[in-house]
Amino acid sequence: MCRQLPGRIAGCDTPGKPGSRLGGVSEWDIADIPDQSGRTFIVTGANGGLGEVTARALAGAGARVIMACRNEVKARAVADSIGERAQVRRLDLADLDSVREFADAVGPADVLINNAGVMALPLTHTAQGFEMQFGTNHLGHFALTGLLLDKISDRIVTVSSGAHLIGRINLADPNWEHRRYNRWQAYGQAKLANLMFARELQRRLTLHGSDKLSVSAHPGYAATDLMFHTDSLVHLIMPLGNRILAQSAEMGALPSLYAATADVEPGGFYGPNRLGGMRGHPGPSGSSAASKDEVTARRLWDLSEQLTKVTYNFG
Repeated sequence: MCRQLPGRIAGCDTPGKPGSRLGGVSEWDIADIPDQSGRTFIVTGANGGLGEVTARALAGAGARVIMACRNEVKARAVADSIGERAQVRRLDLADLDSVREFADAVGPADVLINNAGVMALPLTHTAQGFEMQFGTNHLGHFALTGLLLDKISDRIVTVSSGAHLIGRINLADPNWEHRRYNRWQAYGQAKLANLMFARELQRRLTLHGSDKLSVSAHPGYAATDLMFHTDSLVHLIMPLGNRILAQSAEMGALPSLYAATADVEPGGFYGPNRLGGMRGHPGPSGSSAASKDEVTARRLWDLSEQLTKVTYNFG
């Protein structure tokens, strides 16, 4: 299908032009973002890394961008460099009170991009006592999306990761209270939860006759500062990996931008199209069998509503 977007029909480019998906590998790039004038995007974690690139690209395409960030000082510096199309609102996804305050204060928007996240932290907890990675990456965005659903007119994009492949959803102990904590397995669980949430949200939107979209994306192996906040040996060896394998944050943000602005499949998952999904331009991405488990996804949804005390209203 070709979904009409402002300025042109996205995803229906002619053969041979950048962004063409006919007869070969997609080379979709920032230049292929349709005109976004008159549209509003909410981007979480837009004060650096992939979120900053996403905010800059959307504003460059004419959109109004609401940068939802915990670090307001850093975010305002980025917003000032972007210009009048960017504004900052405080949002701490590790505190559900902050999530509710943000959702109550923000106005309507066309697209919500659930981008913010933490990676491979030592065992710490959110304001409500959830394991930090599960609580921030999944529960914070689950609550935010539910509270904003009536205000979002077009689509919700949730950023997952290739690390979902190592993830397992432990419904009996999602917050690692009764088992030995492993920071990477916890990160994998959180990123798997992101992907399962995006797909389950689409199933529920479709069931209720909504034309809103829920899609997900992953950046592949992108060189950002996220990996330098793990408080582990990883941040010592990552510079070598970045030089050998990683692509730029600008390339890593392309799947999110594609998912947010192009013609996409409902419930689709998008990521880089080369080197096993680690590098390249955006295209459809494969995922684990666990990510397609609809029974666990429904149970995760119920658990998430119970933990966050946010119940979705599909109208």
